[in-house]
Amino acid sequence: MKTVFVTVGTTSFDELIESITSSEATQALKARGYERLVLQVGRGSVLPAADSCPHIRLEAFRFKNSIAEDISQADLVISHAGAGSCLEALGAGKSLLVVVNDKLMDNHQLELARQLHMDSHLLYCTCSCLSLDEMFQHPDRNSKDHGPLSPAALPAWTAKEICRLYGQSSWH
Repeated sequence: MKTVFVTVGTTSFDELIESITSSEATQALKARGYERLVLQVGRGSVLPAADSCPHIRLEAFRFKNSIAEDISQADLVISHAGAGSCLEALGAGKSLLVVVNDKLMDNHQLELARQLHMDSHLLYCTCSCLSLDEMFQHPDRNSKDHGPLSPAALPAWTAKEICRLYGQSSWH
């Protein structure tokens, strides 16, 4: 079962959880073959119910001793830009989309995401909502803007589609 794993680490990042469980996001994931969405929501106030996303099978939890198995089972990892979460996903050889929490003061997450992107390890964006309508009309647009993700190859248009959902006006 094609799976997306979303992690916010030990922090609270309700905006990411709300965005990824929106009808638009789950429809976009379903349209690209994803059937299962697993959320690690940390200390956030949002803990979606399993039946809250009719387009995709949803599982949510706050914390586990280890998320290594969740990462291992995922085809795509979407993570906050915490160093531990990024390195664990990349160390497991997973395709990684990092969503930077731009509401943090002294945002070291942006610096980390930018550097890991410059080193061709991941794609990153922020968490402002934007329609995917244009991406659905042109799914291959800009697909050659990035080389293959290292260590795993994620079709660029899939990552860009998700980034577009989070309001990224230009691709990083």
